[in-house]
Amino acid sequence: MKRYLILILLSFQGLLAQVQFETKVSKTTLGLNERVRVDFAMNIDGDNFNEPSFDGFRVIAGPSQQVSQSWVNGRSSFEKIYSYYLVPTQKGNLTIRQATIEYNGQVYKTNPVKINVTAAVEQPKDPNDTSISADNNLYLIADISKTNPYVNEPITVVYKLYFSNNIGISNFRELNKPKYNDFWSQNIEIKQLVAEEGTFKGERYRYIVLKKAVLYPQKSGKLTIEPLSLDIDVQLPTNRRDVFGRVVIAEDSKRVSAGAKTITVKALPEAGKPADFSGAVGSFDFKVTPTKTSLKNGESMDLIVSVSGKGNMKLFTLPKPVVPNALEMYDAVHTENVNTSLSGTSGKISDSYTIIPQYKGNYPVKPMQFSYFDLGSGKYKTISSAEIMITILDGPTANGPTAANSESGKNKISATEQFKYIKLKTNLVASKKDDFFGSQLFYGLLFFPFLMLPIIVLLKKKKEAIDGDVVGNRIRRNNKLAKKYLSEAKKQISNKEPFYVALEKAMHNFLKAKLHIETSEMSKDNIKEILLARNANPIAVDDFIALTENCEIARYAPSSSATIQKDYEKAVSIISDLEKQIQ
Repeated sequence: MKRYLILILLSFQGLLAQVQFETKVSKTTLGLNERVRVDFAMNIDGDNFNEPSFDGFRVIAGPSQQVSQSWVNGRSSFEKIYSYYLVPTQKGNLTIRQATIEYNGQVYKTNPVKINVTAAVEQPKDPNDTSISADNNLYLIADISKTNPYVNEPITVVYKLYFSNNIGISNFRELNKPKYNDFWSQNIEIKQLVAEEGTFKGERYRYIVLKKAVLYPQKSGKLTIEPLSLDIDVQLPTNRRDVFGRVVIAEDSKRVSAGAKTITVKALPEAGKPADFSGAVGSFDFKVTPTKTSLKNGESMDLIVSVSGKGNMKLFTLPKPVVPNALEMYDAVHTENVNTSLSGTSGKISDSYTIIPQYKGNYPVKPMQFSYFDLGSGKYKTISSAEIMITILDGPTANGPTAANSESGKNKISATEQFKYIKLKTNLVASKKDDFFGSQLFYGLLFFPFLMLPIIVLLKKKKEAIDGDVVGNRIRRNNKLAKKYLSEAKKQISNKEPFYVALEKAMHNFLKAKLHIETSEMSKDNIKEILLARNANPIAVDDFIALTENCEIARYAPSSSATIQKDYEKAVSIISDLEKQIQ
């Protein structure tokens, strides 16, 4: 009995020791258009199977699992297989890496297997071979609208997939995207793929439009459009029939390419090219439009330079206006409203310049020009705008404090000039050559430092006293700020919001200086209580608080220039009265 138990244990341990887990392939050399079957086989019931990454391959089927167990002459055999069907995606020596399983707490791995992938091979003409049928029934075509355009002339490329009526398409994947080197490209969105009827090679075909793009060549010469390549899952009929007499449909995959396309691009002619040409090609209209031509000092206007039409709308620059120095012009705000279709890009682009006047007067904006190459006539065309006269109704004049006149009157500063004329006449005075040593200036400079010492000592002591007076410094600073903001309010009397901001700050700083309080203590009740305690007139106190509250509201409420002037005069009067009353 012990002998049998020992034999059973030894045989069981032998079985455990002989774990087999390996990779089997149907072939180790195959063409790029062939497939290979890969089996991961094990003689134990392992868990947690992990497949490799299959780099360089695409899985077209799997994993499928098979389990078999048999007893022969009292001995059992077990086999579990995970199967995959792969198609290579590239040529060369590829490796199927290690798969792993777990069994009784241990991890087992397969050995890597090398596969040599060659170029596509010719396959036997078996009537049931679906890939042979797909070759003559599936085509990917790139339709080019024009193969000899000018630089920046739009061309369109449309990718169509033609397939005969006796096959079906279930799915497709992009292997290589088209590349438009040396082209400016704009894809046109296709919302839904729709099969249409058409003619190809003189026969009836169905086709699907896969991609649309508008291209603008950026240089002359021969340019190449790299091809679009697809891997397509097709459904093809076979010569077999099922039990009901219906044709058996086989699933297969087919790779197709649109092929590279060469475009011969013509350079734009040099003859007649305008000096201001910036690359516009197409058909355009050019306008320069001011939002207003008459404005007051402190107001602003917009000068809009726009081009509308059809062509390479995003590939050229708009001309910049030239305005007199008396008009301050800010950087442009660029806007685009363009649409792209198979016929090209059309719409409108514009640059809007904000202009603020500096002086009263009439100022011309010089005419502007826009040049483009017209594809219809094959010639350059130039559009000119009219001169725009801008009238400033009020404000400082150019011959005021910013201008001066010489005796001849020729160096007068006009509103369009920034500097005076160079003076042509000068009056030279001979310099005296008295000796410096022993002169009054010499002795004055010699004794000056000794005379300044007492003054410096007194000034230093006074400064130390002032620096030590913290409360006094705060009062003086707040008083200075109050005057500063009151002055700022007067300057901004034509601009509502800055005016009320400055006025509110002036009144707050006046309180800080007179009442010796901080911002955190400035509540309405506290201010009123302190002012009345300092013998301020109750009416003046109420007016002060009301005006302070009005500054916050008036910033966002409509108000006239008369109201603003009245508020300023009222603030000056209240501050003056309170300054006399507060003790």
